[in-house]
Amino acid sequence: MSTDNNEVDLSKPPAEGMVRVTFMPEGKTVEFEYGTMPYDHHGKPMSFLDVAENYGIFLDHACGGVCACTTCHIWVVKDSGKGISEAEDDELDRLDMAADQQLNSRLGCQAVITGPGTYVVEIPSWNRNYVSEGKPLTLSQEK
Repeated sequence: MSTDNNEVDLSKPPAEGMVRVTFMPEGKTVEFEYGTMPYDHHGKPMSFLDVAENYGIFLDHACGGVCACTTCHIWVVKDSGKGISEAEDDELDRLDMAADQQLNSRLGCQAVITGPGTYVVEIPSWNRNYVSEGKPLTLSQEK
């Protein structure tokens, strides 16, 4: 069963076999059983972009999630699960063009959750393209 941060008890670790992902700075947390999330055809299956799209969290992806741009650039803040896929050459080449690249930089369309656990990713403030995509402002975004 899938839940969002209205139902996730953040004071306890996720139950056995569950994936918990928090998207910062919005602070939206989602939780679902590993391997049960339907593929929404955005990025690779079980990528952070796929999770975001399944739960209505806006993560820009101008190329449609095919590793042809850097608009889904995220920073992986926490990975206490079984891990995240290793970056492949295509992603590393694309990340070379990303603004403000850090050691924890990944493309949301390519970084795949490979097991249950707790994950926290940050969408850089300069990477939130709400206005041009017609998406509403979030509470954490200053007017």
